[in-house]
Parts: sequence; structure tokens; C-alpha cells
Amino acid sequence: MTSGTGSTPVGSSPSGPGPATPGPATPGPATPGPATPEPATRRRGRPPRAESGDTRDRILAAARAEFSERGYEKTSVRGIAKAAGVDSALVHHYFGTKEQMFEAAIEVAFAPALKGRDAVLAGPLADAGERMTRMIFALWENPATRTPLLAIVRSAVNNDTAAAALRRLVSAQLLRRIAGELGTEDAELRAELAAAQLVGTAMLRYVIKVEPLASADVEQVIARLAPVVQTHLTGA
Repeated sequence: MTSGTGSTPVGSSPSGPGPATPGPATPGPATPGPATPEPATRRRGRPPRAESGDTRDRILAAARAEFSERGYEKTSVRGIAKAAGVDSALVHHYFGTKEQMFEAAIEVAFAPALKGRDAVLAGPLADAGERMTRMIFALWENPATRTPLLAIVRSAVNNDTAAAALRRLVSAQLLRRIAGELGTEDAELRAELAAAQLVGTAMLRYVIKVEPLASADVEQVIARLAPVVQTHLTGA
């Protein structure tokens, strides 16, 4: 029997035939590793049920800021979504179109006026003109409410869609309620003329800033305007 110390052939084991020992690995398709999660910056479509309930409020706050800073025409749904940190689809889910988004934003900004409406209607009609005048000027004199009001007015002046949205809100939520308390056949016209007197004055004082009206004492302005507004509401 011949014995030797020669090398063991590749593919054999010292104890006899067996499985082949693998040689150098042949390059092949890389095995995918664990997926790296994408940053949770935006979400598409409807939010999961577990998501915090402040998403809608966050979008609405972003919309108010965008409309205030850029106006209606230069504001986009995509810009609102970016400012709120969500996907555009989520903005559409909550609010629909850009016009509907604007209406929701101005309704929030206009909320103090709608609350003031109840104060106008709370007392005798003989004093409604002064109460209405004071309510409007209280909104314009307060910086917290003046900024969104300026944005609303500027947007409405420059864009027909924004003007229509504001008109629907003012007409349905404010003027018709006031007109309903007057009890006259021309009540809607009276309420609109009273509002026109106040809006026109506010435009000259706060938007165009015509002097000396822009710098006049607010109590002096109210004293001059209130009787005129009262005449529109209840006068002959």
C-alpha cells in the first residue's frame, strides 16, 4: 500500500469524499439590507388614527400666515403644506380647494367680528349704530386682529375669488343677522350701507392711510361715524 504526504485535492476532505469546500465567492446580486426609514417630514393622504389631532389646526395656522404675508394670488396649497410640514394631499383632505382654504382661514380671522355681531344685536336698536361702529374699530385698532384683516382686505381687493369668499362670509354671517333684527323691507340694504360706511372709513384710515383720518383720535372718528351708521340702520 502506497502512502504519501501529497496535498489533498480541492473538493475532498482528509477523511474521504465529502461535500466540496467552497472556493472564492462569485460576485452576485447584493442581498438588500434592512430598509432605512425615510425621514418623517411629510405625510401623504389621510393621517393615521394615532396621529395627534392638531394637524388641521397646524394647517390652518400656516394658511393664515401665508395669506397674510403673500396675499391670495401668491399663496399656494403647496406653500401652505410646506409651512405646515405636511403633504399637499393632506391640505386637500381637510380643506378642499385653495378657495375653501382661504374661506376657512378668514373665518377664523373674522371670528371676533362674528362674536361682536352678537353684542351689536344685544341692546336697543336706537344705539345699534354706535355699538356696530365701536365693534369694527375695536378690531382694527387691535394689532392682533388688524394684521389678518389687512391681509383679507388686500386679497379681496386684488382677486375676485378672494372677494367672493369674503362677500359670502360677511353677507351670511354678519349682515343678514343684523338685517334680521331691523324688521324693515329694506333691512339688507340698510345693513350693507352701514357696513360700507365703516369698511370705507377703515380702508382710508388703516390701508391707504389718508391723513388726517389716519392719525385722528379713534374716539373722535367713532363720534362722527356712529350717527351716520345709525341713520343707515334705522333712520328715515
